Amino acid sequence: METAEFIRVLDREGRALAAAAAQAGPDAKVPTCPEWQVRDLLRHTGTVHRWATSFVAVGHTSFRPFGQEPDLDGEPLLDWFREGLVRLVDTLSGASPDVECWHFLPAPSPLAFWARRQAHETAVHRVDAEAARGRDVAEIARETDAGFAADGIDELLRGFHARPKSRVRTPEPAVLRVRATDLADAVWTVRLSAGPPVTERGAHGTADCEVSGPAAALCLSLWNRLPLPAVSGDASLAALWRETSGVI
Repeated sequence: METAEFIRVLDREGRALAAAAAQAGPDAKVPTCPEWQVRDLLRHTGTVHRWATSFVAVGHTSFRPFGQEPDLDGEPLLDWFREGLVRLVDTLSGASPDVECWHFLPAPSPLAFWARRQAHETAVHRVDAEAARGRDVAEIARETDAGFAADGIDELLRGFHARPKSRVRTPEPAVLRVRATDLADAVWTVRLSAGPPVTERGAHGTADCEVSGPAAALCLSLWNRLPLPAVSGDASLAALWRETSGVI
């Protein structure tokens, strides 16, 4: 996907998140993030949007911590969220393709990174907002574009879990295969060990465990929003993923 398309997805998903949150109400529980109510979801995602905006707009070349979440609720909180979304979309849309700023995963450019990251961040949290208003997450997955979902899997496996922060570790080497069944080339080989996972695109060698399913359902399951669609082989590796893959 091109940067402009990620920005369009970000805008669409952010608007849908706000609409679902408004319908659910600030007190509604978020089933996919049991420790949150909708107000927590809006405060978190809106703070992330402003954090991302600051790097691209100002050109910070080193890490800056998140800002403080606002002490807002109800309609003022929704307005604050929507304002931050518009500012992020406008900043990414108007930025120079060669803008230099800090980013934390490999990418063709900082702008490409932030557009992609915020599109996926917002899409996952839109699912959280929809779940809070009572929608079935599996139904949402069936409506999601498979190509975008596969890109989200790729970002998670080859980006987030390639970092030293990943807690998905095994005492002995093991291989986990991740396969999207509705796309021809969406397969990943995840080599697990006492160090960070090493992921290659494609089916390389023999896997100890394979998790598979339609790309969108698989992506949401790897983000722990759905059960894993199908597991074959050593199910303990799938369980390990569920227990330790939360991004920190």
